[in-house]
Amino acid sequence: MDLSSLKNKTLAIVMGGGAGTRLFPLTKDRAKPAVPLGGKYRLVDIPISNCLNCGLSHIYVLTQFNSTSLHRHIHASYKFDNFSNNFVDVLAAQQTPEGSRWYQGTADAVRQNLRYFMEGEFEYFLILSGDQLYRMDFIHLLNQHIDSGADITLGTTPVDRKAASSFGIMHSDSNRRIFRFEEKPKEPALLDELMIPAPLLKELGLPEDAELYQGSMGIYVFNRENLIHALDNDMDDFGKHILPQALTARKVMAYIFQGYWEDIGTIGAFWEANLALTDTIPPYNFFDRSAPIYTHPRFLPASKINAATLKHAIIADGCIISDAHIERALIGLRSVIENGATIRNSVIMGADFYEDDHPKPTLDAPPLGIGKNTVIDRAIIDKNARIGDGVVITPDGKAPTEDGPNYYIRDGVVVIPKNAVIPSGTWI
Repeated sequence: MDLSSLKNKTLAIVMGGGAGTRLFPLTKDRAKPAVPLGGKYRLVDIPISNCLNCGLSHIYVLTQFNSTSLHRHIHASYKFDNFSNNFVDVLAAQQTPEGSRWYQGTADAVRQNLRYFMEGEFEYFLILSGDQLYRMDFIHLLNQHIDSGADITLGTTPVDRKAASSFGIMHSDSNRRIFRFEEKPKEPALLDELMIPAPLLKELGLPEDAELYQGSMGIYVFNRENLIHALDNDMDDFGKHILPQALTARKVMAYIFQGYWEDIGTIGAFWEANLALTDTIPPYNFFDRSAPIYTHPRFLPASKINAATLKHAIIADGCIISDAHIERALIGLRSVIENGATIRNSVIMGADFYEDDHPKPTLDAPPLGIGKNTVIDRAIIDKNARIGDGVVITPDGKAPTEDGPNYYIRDGVVVIPKNAVIPSGTWI
């Protein structure tokens, strides 16, 4: 199949309907794929950009929980001209004559929208997660799927023994055909059985004695008829239900991806992935112009820095930073940081507006942004936070998980929720 035909016959489906409970409180008022990333992007921009960069421009995003901001972002960011049939459209959970229930899992979400997917002449269906950080050329995945004669192809990534217990592990033969699936295996004897076989390790350019496993990436390719057949039941989830059953009846192949890939499913993973972007040579490179990450275009001024000390920092557009000390931190759009503030190992998401554009919630609320002489360490400050002067925010001396007034601690990271007001002099 020629490349143009392959692109026209492939539909991408981005799963954005989960509640994102592990990312709470960042998902308290927004869908998980709408969580800000990298100072100016949203999580959903990653899978959509990966599709667009390899010419796949028929994309549905399935949504359910807290989806208003996600819908707004997608409609503002991804517009095609009137003379093409390309689209990035949202399909929200809805009541229909066939049913009125929420999506019960990934498979159920696809099943409830199957009639829309079958309207086009699509032969291949690429199902993607909406909360992962990676860069992949899906054409390689689709070509392997076709060349191998697979009914279903799964994206997998090599993981070590320690990480294997957190993944669904696929076990394949040396030809990459998957014949076994184990969810989060922990028994040493079982892990011994699931290791990638030595001939396949050699083919991948890895040491033949490496203890590596194929972790599921939550990326699937189905042929048209196989997708219809796979969903002709009441099973809810691809990873837990559909795919394990398909191993005995269908030809299921592994596409082994060896690039950077991070599942941003927890507060700890989100915090680490963002701060890793500040490294001199980051594991994920937003500066790769051959495969840019797209997002909502904004008409903001360049950031203004007044005598600040910056070390390993990323500063997004429209910020005003006075005489502050910022070290290993990510500073999001429209952030205002006052004199004497110290920010270390933290993610500041910024704001949706400037102070003059929005009234204060109360007369005595601090201005939008980070106040004078405030210290923030190992924290995530969500959007539109108002943090007063002389505030201290740190997880030191606290439990790894804790809820308090206007703050949460998850995975040892303090999270200040969206629109929070922290009075001057507060210690957290």
